[in-house]
Amino acid sequence: MSISKQVIVNVFGVRITQVTPTPLCRCLHSQALTNNFLYISNDNHKFELDPKTMKLDREVKKPLCIIMDWLLARQKHVMKYASLYLEQGFDVVSVSCTPWQLMWPTKGSQVIGRALMDFLSENCYSPMVMHGFSVGAYVWGEGLLYAMMDKPKYQPVINRIKAQVWDSAADIPEIPVGFPSAVFPKNMFLQNALRAYTKYHLKRFHASATVHYEASSKIFHKTPCRAPALFLLSRSDPVGAESSNRRVHDSWIDMGIECTWVCWERSPHVLHYFHHPKEYLAALYKHLDQHNLVMHPDKMRARLNKALDLSV
Repeated sequence: MSISKQVIVNVFGVRITQVTPTPLCRCLHSQALTNNFLYISNDNHKFELDPKTMKLDREVKKPLCIIMDWLLARQKHVMKYASLYLEQGFDVVSVSCTPWQLMWPTKGSQVIGRALMDFLSENCYSPMVMHGFSVGAYVWGEGLLYAMMDKPKYQPVINRIKAQVWDSAADIPEIPVGFPSAVFPKNMFLQNALRAYTKYHLKRFHASATVHYEASSKIFHKTPCRAPALFLLSRSDPVGAESSNRRVHDSWIDMGIECTWVCWERSPHVLHYFHHPKEYLAALYKHLDQHNLVMHPDKMRARLNKALDLSV
């Protein structure tokens, strides 16, 4: 089946007129601010970061997207998501967490969460969008726990987030499933060995690891961030499980948070965009547009048109 270049389609409520796509900008620049923070921008500016305060040496008057990476995410894959926001005039901070930092929260993921909250507090980006993947939800939860220790300081920071997107968010029960698969994606023997160790680790180091996962999960379910949320997942994904995402969704609905649910029948963990590009983009752009976060609709239409062309 072919689609005429003049036809108007409707995907998740987004009307798209097929026109000849305009080239998408590939002139992006990245800079490692820390071992866990990668700054991505259309502007070729080099920053100096004060590691004690997390303040940049210059003010940036642009909106910001915070991408909470999945475990061992490759930079070229993160860039594909970052480009969606760069096209809309955002700068992007990609936040990563290593397997070691995940396993030992007090010296790892908690340090990242604190640094992220301090970075957002010291550098006054507004508006902000949170786009998180898999264990990124856990790391964000660590940041929220830190923020709630000084709510007068950090709640205004959290309030600057105007939209949330959670792709394949993983909860505590999925750690033994997703962690080994991320570390050894092509070796079932090592996956099974690491899965057995991960279960042991959760029991053996309950006080130094598991209690922190539980606390992060709890605050994620009762989040102080009231920004409208888009959930993107699939029923076939055992890591970003439908059941655990549904519990978060329902909890947020009960709290009065506006939520949108998109669940595909089949697509792998954190790969929904690549398996369902037109539906993924349409849902994302509709979510952003509803909250006045689409600044370049022509580039949005070009991206959607490209996805539609690839699907026919």
